[in-house]
Amino acid sequence: MPREPATSARGEPQTSEREGEGPPPLRPFGLVLHHDGSWTHEGQPILNRRIRERFDRSVRYLPEQGKYVVQIGRFRGQIEVEEAGFFVRDVDLASVWVALSDGSRDAFDLASLRVSELDGAYLCTVKRELVPGGLPARFTHAAQAELLAAVDETEEGPVIRLGGRLRPMPPLHWRDV
Repeated sequence: MPREPATSARGEPQTSEREGEGPPPLRPFGLVLHHDGSWTHEGQPILNRRIRERFDRSVRYLPEQGKYVVQIGRFRGQIEVEEAGFFVRDVDLASVWVALSDGSRDAFDLASLRVSELDGAYLCTVKRELVPGGLPARFTHAAQAELLAAVDETEEGPVIRLGGRLRPMPPLHWRDV
């Protein structure tokens, strides 16, 4: 004989998620990822290196909701992102990949390279499979220096060797702040 599902005193199913209901709605809880890669919670800087690194690896973008979250195990909390939710940690110019702060790798699209209006750091577009047009990723100082070290000046303008081919650098301009 099949068992009846357990019910509460009001006759509601006793499950962690009732039929037709999902997880609770996402709301910001005071965690902010700043344009420079630093984290704060309710205005206080997060100084512990291991916590910052765990947050970096745990950033996810939810295309259905258009929100960034930090997901650690079963915990998922909405975060505020100042400029980019992902950071380029390394550039592999031979294979044309970038290594991102969440531990993933993505194709490097040179044509998407642009300058941050906040401070002149480079940004590129990644994770195009998540949303049309992709998401911004900000270059760390080291990754940007690595990219710039590979740029050569020619009579036609600056070029960079990507995947074994010389390609012209896109025009990059930064307004004076």
